[in-house]
Amino acid sequence: MTAQEVRLCGLLLQEHFGEVVERIGTHLLRGGAQNLRTIANETNTPLDLVKKSLCVLVQHGACEFGSGRRGPGSPVEYRASCERVLRVLRYPRYIYTAKTLYGDTGELIVEEVLQRGHMTMSNTVKTVADRLTHNMEEGRSMEYSEVVSAFSKLVETHFLQRCPPVAEMGTAATSITPATPGTPAASASTAPPTAESNPDCYKLPHVTLIGRGKRRCSSDDSEEQRGGKKAKMDSEMEFVGKSGDSGGGMYVVNLQRALANLARATLESVVQERFGSRSARIFRLLLRKRHLEQKQVEDFAMIPAKEAKDMLYTLLSENLVQLQEIPKTPDHAPSRTFYLYTVNQLPTARLLLQHCYKTVANLIERRLFETKENKRLLEKSQRIEAILASQQASGAEPEQLTEVEEMITAPERQQLEALRHHINKLDSTENQVDETVFLLESYIFSTKTK
Repeated sequence: MTAQEVRLCGLLLQEHFGEVVERIGTHLLRGGAQNLRTIANETNTPLDLVKKSLCVLVQHGACEFGSGRRGPGSPVEYRASCERVLRVLRYPRYIYTAKTLYGDTGELIVEEVLQRGHMTMSNTVKTVADRLTHNMEEGRSMEYSEVVSAFSKLVETHFLQRCPPVAEMGTAATSITPATPGTPAASASTAPPTAESNPDCYKLPHVTLIGRGKRRCSSDDSEEQRGGKKAKMDSEMEFVGKSGDSGGGMYVVNLQRALANLARATLESVVQERFGSRSARIFRLLLRKRHLEQKQVEDFAMIPAKEAKDMLYTLLSENLVQLQEIPKTPDHAPSRTFYLYTVNQLPTARLLLQHCYKTVANLIERRLFETKENKRLLEKSQRIEAILASQQASGAEPEQLTEVEEMITAPERQQLEALRHHINKLDSTENQVDETVFLLESYIFSTKTK
């Protein structure tokens, strides 16, 4: 766990659960497993606040507890999960996906469970049905059966999972399972991800592969030639591998290789954006050739010696390129040593991931700062919106509504619009960076399953 991960986790906890929970969660992330008394003493926090904060963290799956390291009889120890806290970044995507697939009812169910951490099915159905009824025309109500049906679909597709009671907070409850990097959202019983797709679930026989390869081949080719060409095109990038020989062979998708190529394209894009197209050319060349001397880089990339040298040193200083020394003799004399430039994709991806964590943390800090600086204006706007909603519900005259709206002056309205535009831009940028975070996390996670 790096400092950037802890910093980002702290900001997420502060934004969603408050400063006390952030203090306790950050302390556990930095210090590891600790018992209740130790946490209270080292954070200078009253014991009852520590208990409440731990309940919040446990309720949302961000903290686990168990017997102490000294064995049975020792005080219970608590351990925070950095991975689960970072999944909070992806909550808007979970909600949006649920809305896309299952409509407003699915969206509200997922939103409620994410906000509460764990909920019983009966409480979830009742809460969502009441919210939907509130938005309906007078005299209409939401049928519980419709909400139960949407709930069942979410369980079937593993958006929701059943879990045991959490810290005596009720009977068996339901929770959202955050997507593990490299896999879709899945229940706790789902098998761990592998480097390849399951051949029993996603297999394609050789004959089918031939048929599906027709559009990518010449009309003059035979069916076997077309299928062979398609298999060759995919195997060159190692996206497809052979599994078994029956019926001409079964083929599986190499997920790890697909993620590796996506991560590689991301790294190349970052280098191009930061250092220009020529530096990106050198970076791609080193990825392809693995090890090259400076003179070879100049020749292959067709870049003048001085420019190539400057670009290589710049990439080297940013840890995007590594220099490997291979001595010809035991004395390591410079004149008798090969100096080879190379790119190690996995460490470079980890480095970029840390930069992404830092970027997201900076965006959250900026949003919190903007909100704090304009707190009075935002609170005034919320009060006026509440008054307008109340008057509209009671059937107030248009003149009365206009009078309430004019409580915000023109300069304040402009300032409010500028603030909302700025915050929306920060949110949009945060979502874009999170796409890169998810891709890099998935690639790094996939390498552990090889």
